[in-house]
Amino acid sequence: MSTSDSKMVGSIEHKLAEQERTSGMLKVHFSELELQLQASLASTYNGSFLWRIPDVKRRKRDAIEGKTTSICTPPFYTGRNGYKMCIRAYLNGNGIGYNTHLSIFFVLMKGEYDPLLKWPFDYKVSLIMVDQDHKRHIVQTFKPSPSSSSFQRPKSDMNIASGCPKFAELKILDNESYVKEDVMYIKAIVDTTRIFHP
Repeated sequence: MSTSDSKMVGSIEHKLAEQERTSGMLKVHFSELELQLQASLASTYNGSFLWRIPDVKRRKRDAIEGKTTSICTPPFYTGRNGYKMCIRAYLNGNGIGYNTHLSIFFVLMKGEYDPLLKWPFDYKVSLIMVDQDHKRHIVQTFKPSPSSSSFQRPKSDMNIASGCPKFAELKILDNESYVKEDVMYIKAIVDTTRIFHP
């Protein structure tokens, strides 16, 4: 093979490798957009949200490698004119749960009707990892502390997240009751019985 042929083959191999890298990045980007679209179509106005999280193995790997440390639901609401909120999950943990636990947090967001709502937010929140075999859901419930800045009227887009840095040990992501066919479900429920919506 001549020198010019070797250079041409090398150039083609280099371009092919670049194409494969680009293709891989586009697949990840497409998967993220698909998740956002599915979730945005599922936005609710009753204080509860069921979050379907596909590609758990890849998302956990991305979290371990520091590419994408957390994932977040689109906003959901306690009512059409209610509190705006979301859920954030760290598939390799956060804070005291880093590298040992799945961390799940509740986040209050700045909403259009905040001036008409009661502050601080003090309604019970339940975070649930759904057992797809219907045997034992993992449930963590907390009552917000009125003195915490996480539950005051939001001044920026999102308040500081509050929740469960040690929601469940990371090995839960290998348990087929909770992650089936690389998909898991997390549900959030806010007790709306005492909320007055304008």
